[in-house]
Amino acid sequence: MTTLFISDLHLDDGRPESTALFEQFVDEEAMRSDALYILGDLFEYWIGDDAPTATSKRVTTALTALGNAGVPCFFMHGNRDFLLGEEFARESSLTLLPQEHVINLYGKQVLLLHGDTLCTDDVAYQKVRQEVRSDKWQNWFLAQTVDQRIAFALEAREDSREHQSNLSMEIMDVNPGAVCRIFEQYGVREMIHGHTHRPAVHEHIISGGEARRYVLGDWYEQGSVIRADADGLRLDRYPFNGPAATLLT
Repeated sequence: MTTLFISDLHLDDGRPESTALFEQFVDEEAMRSDALYILGDLFEYWIGDDAPTATSKRVTTALTALGNAGVPCFFMHGNRDFLLGEEFARESSLTLLPQEHVINLYGKQVLLLHGDTLCTDDVAYQKVRQEVRSDKWQNWFLAQTVDQRIAFALEAREDSREHQSNLSMEIMDVNPGAVCRIFEQYGVREMIHGHTHRPAVHEHIISGGEARRYVLGDWYEQGSVIRADADGLRLDRYPFNGPAATLLT
């Protein structure tokens, strides 16, 4: 059997082909897995459980079927859907995870996280992240009307794009020191995350030896999935058409 990891699908009503790919992935592959882990940014934005969309309803249907088949699905918040709450999780048969979580993966201890907390060189982003994760800000935001929240989310998305356009790729990527620190903090040698949209497998040297970091890609041009079993972890493409192809091992 296999455990599956995905991240950064950014599903949205304006990209129905990506939602269809996700539904296909759940129906054809996740149904036969040991478990599915979604490591954040399942949606392009999430303004509250009280504002479902056509896309979120399709996702709920797919994940409910997965849960009814006995396959557990775990969700970790990303920077776009950190407001996804207990109501949606319950309706979609999701188990919510903390922002950093270690699992026993076929005998190996593996750290899971979305990945944005590793991008410490982007100081402005980290400041905004801290603000919007506070109870004060979230209570204020959720008190707005749905239309007001949608307008805010769309404006924030454009601001984010402008901010990223003015930064170097190095600043938007993970900080090597932050990566080593979190490896050593949790005492693990393997890590899986998304966020940067740069699928790859990285080798790191930490105290006591080598460590490996698996980075999931986004689901814009094709899907990205990590398949793990007793033989190890594989980072694969999940193309819009045709069978999946191995990207890196």
